[in-house]
Amino acid sequence: MSDVLALIKQYWGFTGINPEKVIAENEFGNFILHDVDGRFWRLCPEDLYCEIIADNKDEYNELVQEVEFNQDWFMEVILEKAVEKYGELKPGYKFHLLEPGALGGKYAVFNIQPMPVEKIIKFSGELEHKRQRAGGKKVSYTPLSQES
Repeated sequence: MSDVLALIKQYWGFTGINPEKVIAENEFGNFILHDVDGRFWRLCPEDLYCEIIADNKDEYNELVQEVEFNQDWFMEVILEKAVEKYGELKPGYKFHLLEPGALGGKYAVFNIQPMPVEKIIKFSGELEHKRQRAGGKKVSYTPLSQES
């Protein structure tokens, strides 16, 4: 199992995911994963979710043909702005929303910073697990930074 798969299992395993393969990843640390049961999952750190997006290969192949899914996946407008501000990403880095969209953070360049993908997986998984344990109540958190 790759380091990324091990991290996803460690920090997002509470969702029920048992990943066996990375199918795709984008510049914002989103991953499409294939699990041991043949299902497809999407990890979306900026929106604090990791959920099943297709129960089998046929459903997955249909999903990736949808315009709306592709617009959400490629995030072209905000990606262009992030690259304009920060330049191309270094290996092992992804763009990260400092305040997650799920908590009201804006998809705007002032709320984006390049971070190591390992930090993004850990931070988002721990934060979402904390939110779930709080039963929908507001939770406090310290935004991820290069120093943390």
